[in-house]
Amino acid sequence: MNQMFVVVGLGNPGKKYDDTRHNVGFYVVELLSMRHKIKVSKLKFKALYGEGVIGENKVLLVKPQTYMNLSGESVRDIIQWYKVPIENIILVYDDIDLPVGRLRLRPKGSAGTHNGMKSVIYQIQSEDFPRVRVGIDKPPEGWALADYVLSKFSKEETKKIAETISKASDAVETIIKSGIDQAMNEFNKDK
Repeated sequence: MNQMFVVVGLGNPGKKYDDTRHNVGFYVVELLSMRHKIKVSKLKFKALYGEGVIGENKVLLVKPQTYMNLSGESVRDIIQWYKVPIENIILVYDDIDLPVGRLRLRPKGSAGTHNGMKSVIYQIQSEDFPRVRVGIDKPPEGWALADYVLSKFSKEETKKIAETISKASDAVETIIKSGIDQAMNEFNKDK
């Protein structure tokens, strides 16, 4: 075992948020859990989580259960408990500034307009962790942002977002196995 990584998918808990744009982080964690047979079913740290291995590294897959704007509380509790270095925390979340189907990986940076990320950065007092941003596109004219991010993907978008979730999962695996720079070289290509 080399090191430990924590993969945090941001989303909102509860049936009514299933399949919404804001929950793409959860979908990536769920796909990784299936691929690597890591059960995300333990409840602690205000999160559902599971422990396993990806490549040579120990991995914690995490779905905070606090609702989006308090996600940082869960991340902070996990970092304090496991003593994981900040740069080994990988956050996966939705981004309205990217079209559906586009991924953007970054080694660090600000939260932008994302309340879940604002909470994480505030709670852990750092923005020096890698993130995988999954494009969900901007709200259509006349839509409130809150309504839009809690809406479901259209039929046309569903296939594209499924492919993107798969690519985002590949990107997380690459970060864990080969580092963020390698992952950015592979996955930040604009089609």
